[in-house]
Amino acid sequence: MKNIWIIFSKEMKSYFASPIAWLLLTLFAVVFGYFFWTALEFFTTMSMEIQMSGQAYPINVNEQVIRPLLGNVSVLGLFFIPLITMRLFAEEKRTGTIELLATSPVRDVEIILGKWLAALGLYACMLFFTAINFAFLFHYGKPDWKPLLVGFLGLLLQAGGLLALGTFISTLTRNQIIAGAATFAVCLLLFVFAWVSGFNSATWATVLAYFSVATHDESFARGVLDLKDSIYYLSVIFLGLFFTARSMEALRWRS
Repeated sequence: MKNIWIIFSKEMKSYFASPIAWLLLTLFAVVFGYFFWTALEFFTTMSMEIQMSGQAYPINVNEQVIRPLLGNVSVLGLFFIPLITMRLFAEEKRTGTIELLATSPVRDVEIILGKWLAALGLYACMLFFTAINFAFLFHYGKPDWKPLLVGFLGLLLQAGGLLALGTFISTLTRNQIIAGAATFAVCLLLFVFAWVSGFNSATWATVLAYFSVATHDESFARGVLDLKDSIYYLSVIFLGLFFTARSMEALRWRS
């Protein structure tokens, strides 16, 4: 645990000692802030129109505002996760420090977990900005907080899986651009797999849609904690880190 914490601290310091973390946090806050403002504006306008018409149509903050915004965060992750993971090992390869890391007495699993947890920690910092926006809803309204917490858990699990895959891809090249582009392609594919079931009901389409991260995010966005969806994300995390370990093992042999 000590070595994991040391590597985690080193990676977090490298994020915030450079413009990387601050740029990502700023961009994420601005983009999500725009989504939040438009969603709230739409909700407010719709509520006023319903009140003026005298209809008794129920307005639910969780369904009309929080759930769509959590979906927006899931899509934003497709663009920001590659930017977080592309440097984890590719930068080590480019600077030549990967040989020192591979021949150090630190175990591969400790290196991998430390770097992956740092990437997940940076993503959690980005989610903190969304929590600040949602705090306004609780100040001026009365949304249900339990579905929101479940939604955040789903976002963290989804990000954990995609970050693990990005970590593995980062071990395959010394070029950060290639690592980022490949990670984005994989994340995008895992997201759009769900679209196949919309126009094809064959068995292969159903299976392909099941492997989509978007399919398993739906229950979390509704505030439902489903065991099968949690197992799916944990499996993606395990596979991503497992492949990373095998790649690191190959690097040790070459070193």
